[in-house]
Amino acid sequence: MRISDVLRTKGSTVATVEPGTTVTELLAALAEHNIGAMVVLAADGTVAGIVSERDVVRRLNDQGATLLDRSVADIMTTEVFTCDRDDSVDSLTVLMTERRIRHVPVVGDGRLIGIVSIGDVVKSRIKKLEEDQQQLEAYITQG
Repeated sequence: MRISDVLRTKGSTVATVEPGTTVTELLAALAEHNIGAMVVLAADGTVAGIVSERDVVRRLNDQGATLLDRSVADIMTTEVFTCDRDDSVDSLTVLMTERRIRHVPVVGDGRLIGIVSIGDVVKSRIKKLEEDQQQLEAYITQG
């Protein structure tokens, strides 16, 4: 299964923020969209970073409530691992496991075209296992 298959099922809409967005505005957007991370886009539309609830919680612990008025650029992860729509779900699973990341932006031609979460990966793997099981059951009952 390819990343393009996952995007076809879940859609390619991605919630994004700009680096100058405040942490308070970020939290409101995360709550509004009921998501755990947002891609940070630079002015030219390229991926500048990614910021998650975990980033906010860790910085709040260190810096206190003053963090809420700071910009997303101050807390975002700038080393962003991305994937391509033609990558396999299996290779993405390895990346997410080895790097301990939960959200991977999908980039095509230098532009953001989607995002895949660990939940999306698990869902696609379960679907594949169910399909394999159905095929085996059909093979056994027919043969």
